[in-house]
Amino acid sequence: MKISFHGADKDVTGSCHLIECAGKKILIDCGLFQGGRDLSEENQEDFGFDAASIDFVLLTHAHLDHCGRLPLLVKRGFKGEIITTSASKDLTRLVLLDSAHLQEADARAQAHRQQRHARNQRPVEEPLYTLYDATRCFDFFGRVAHYEKPINVAAGITATFYDAGHILGSASIFLELKEGRKSCGIVFSGDLGSRGRKILRDPVPPPPADVVVMETTYGDRLHRSLDASVKELYQAINDTFQHGGNVIIPTFALERSQEILWYLREGVEKGLLPAAMHVFLDSPMAISATEIFRHHPECYDDEASRLFKQKRDPFHLNNLHITRDQTDSMAINRITSGAVIMAGSGMCTGGRVRHHLKHHLWRKNASVIFVGFAAMGTLARQIIDGARTVRLFGEEVDVNAHIYTINGFSAHADRAELLAWQKQIQPEHTILVHGEEEVMRLFASKLKNTEVLIPSRNQSFTLPGLKEI
Repeated sequence: MKISFHGADKDVTGSCHLIECAGKKILIDCGLFQGGRDLSEENQEDFGFDAASIDFVLLTHAHLDHCGRLPLLVKRGFKGEIITTSASKDLTRLVLLDSAHLQEADARAQAHRQQRHARNQRPVEEPLYTLYDATRCFDFFGRVAHYEKPINVAAGITATFYDAGHILGSASIFLELKEGRKSCGIVFSGDLGSRGRKILRDPVPPPPADVVVMETTYGDRLHRSLDASVKELYQAINDTFQHGGNVIIPTFALERSQEILWYLREGVEKGLLPAAMHVFLDSPMAISATEIFRHHPECYDDEASRLFKQKRDPFHLNNLHITRDQTDSMAINRITSGAVIMAGSGMCTGGRVRHHLKHHLWRKNASVIFVGFAAMGTLARQIIDGARTVRLFGEEVDVNAHIYTINGFSAHADRAELLAWQKQIQPEHTILVHGEEEVMRLFASKLKNTEVLIPSRNQSFTLPGLKEI
């Protein structure tokens, strides 16, 4: 038995971990590296294993940094079975089709630019995968996992999915491994949600295990309280409207968009936000994701379940505008005040939010509200870190807008929640992944009664003893 690491190692994107047991190879996630050009090139590199040799993929959830290289895995020879929850399966289809579309569009745009500028041409980058590749990937989704119901993956390998409370359908995975006389219980956290959130249930910790592989995204900090974060959101919107501007909220299409819609609706209903406020959901993927949310009540917490049973849509406002069409999206920028514009992507690495930022960042009466994690190298991180100007569509744009960072909305558990989750599992070995290296080391110093490992890319260890190979 052994485990090896092929993504999100001393980094926050590209989650990909490989278990080898009883003659089978099981991949936990196969995510995309996100952030900048260097990471784009990393996506093109070899996986660190033969794609055709993988028998199973157990997918924790549908975020691109956990599922985004699945079409590439298939393109390079994978013919096994992908197992995940029903909600994750639906969301992954949406995410991968969108990803493939963007990659094809980027390749066309690069080719067009090179036609216009004949000098110093570089070879046109092929898309990592195409819409055909993404569609073909769905043929390999097999059994559907149900929370807390074991699945016999193969002889000697049992997987149980537990609600991770991160996004719709997200899971932590408990693997029970047997090979000859050796046995090992190993938990993969996936991404863990924060407790007490709207819509989804709280994370459910798996049973005690020998080894835990866990995320550390916010392992160095505590989140601001949710109530305080909601108040700050309302205050930021009201202040911006009083100054005659618009609010831009870069949002992740899965979970964050739906959660912010929930709080905007509540704010209007309670008289804490103007009833005349116009809200634009300008993200085709977020629009489709919201529809998927409505079809998976098995993931809701009690309050959300009650609203749906009462035939009340928790994501609807009277002045909510759904803008799928690009022409409608462009028209939003003719509105100069009184609007909340929610658009992807959350880290501003692509999508329609970049157009809205170009039209609003230079305005002193506008505001940009960041409500999620921003990785190093992303446009969102540049703005949050105080850049005076940023480059958008080949132009330098001044950053004059008021910038808010409200981390209490994070879909990730904070340091205290991560520590409490890990303590309940009581592992002999704790492996830290999916975080910046400095954060991992700070978090490691807080762990007690466990051996801590921080693996590098392509590093391998035996199980259960975790001796480096």
